[in-house]
Amino acid sequence: MQVFWYMCAPDGAYPWKPEGSRKVDYGYYRQLALAYDHLGYTGALFATGAHDVWVLAGALLPYTERMKFLCAIHPGVIAPTLLAKMAASFQEFSGGRLMLNVVSGDAKMMGAYGLTMSHDERYQMADEYLTIWHRLMKGESVTQDGKYFPTVGARLALPIGETIAPPPLWFGGSSPQAVEVAAKHVDTYLSWGETPEQIGEKIATVKAAAARHGRTLKYGIRLYVIVRRTDEEAWAAAQQMYDEMDAASIAANQKFVSNTDSVGQARMSAMHGGVKPEDLRDLEVAPNLWAGIGLVRPGPGSAIVGSPDTVRRTLEAYQRAGVEIFILSGMPLLEEAYRFGELVLPHLPVEREERQAKNYTWSTLFDRDLDAKAVP
Repeated sequence: MQVFWYMCAPDGAYPWKPEGSRKVDYGYYRQLALAYDHLGYTGALFATGAHDVWVLAGALLPYTERMKFLCAIHPGVIAPTLLAKMAASFQEFSGGRLMLNVVSGDAKMMGAYGLTMSHDERYQMADEYLTIWHRLMKGESVTQDGKYFPTVGARLALPIGETIAPPPLWFGGSSPQAVEVAAKHVDTYLSWGETPEQIGEKIATVKAAAARHGRTLKYGIRLYVIVRRTDEEAWAAAQQMYDEMDAASIAANQKFVSNTDSVGQARMSAMHGGVKPEDLRDLEVAPNLWAGIGLVRPGPGSAIVGSPDTVRRTLEAYQRAGVEIFILSGMPLLEEAYRFGELVLPHLPVEREERQAKNYTWSTLFDRDLDAKAVP
């Protein structure tokens, strides 16, 4: 399997409240990158957030040796030709460690970037966008009079497909339109926090759609995890988090997620209905899978809760359903990355890059330059 950790603000023990939030700046991100790389995660998801993912990923690249960079991109926000140039550059500088997570977003998110399209039209646009992308990644010169991206003589100067490998595409979306785009264009299909039974059904649907295009995909899921030495300690940690979910925070998040045309978000919200029961175990939607985080956080709101053995068995249940890639996180990111990385990760058959012989950070490059100048 592949196991990724999360790289995005906000963060903290309970970041939906000011007193539970942590300052997230470049110094903190650097700690996260060093930790993920050291612990042996396959990579990190650089998700849409306050910081631009390209600037952040580029700034953290010198501090890593083997971690892959899964960077979120939004079709239409920048031209496909520029995205291809940026991706090829990052692939060259990172030694092929870039992956792209294609995010179509919802009307509110994309409207902020000036893309005022309906749900279905966003996926029509994404289809044209990714068609151009694939042609550029093959080294072709692209001229087309497209509906969304009329293009004249676009071509990459870098040797993509020769010495530089095209980065794989990842994609998430639960609507029929999203499934069709995934089946046609991407390498890995992602889902948010659903139960093993639900994800198994969805994988079967996507597999059938991909087969119609003569393609096969990999499948991944985005989840939270609360792991402690015993099941009792893990549920006690979940209870501490649950106690901080006040009515105002729940109402604010439910208002935010209700104003969306995202089918995936609707599926997440249905797990808890926006209501906080007295007993947190009432939100255990499958064995060891707790939907409580979705009350106060948008996106994937489910967490695996339990001991290292319980967490491992739950991950194996997802594997049996067809999942081979896991994007996990805990709160706070740094401490929980170490907790999972020490209690669970060593016992998983994780696919990761070998360490490079030498990792040159900006400081080591500067020191080497000074040494060179000192030679008579």
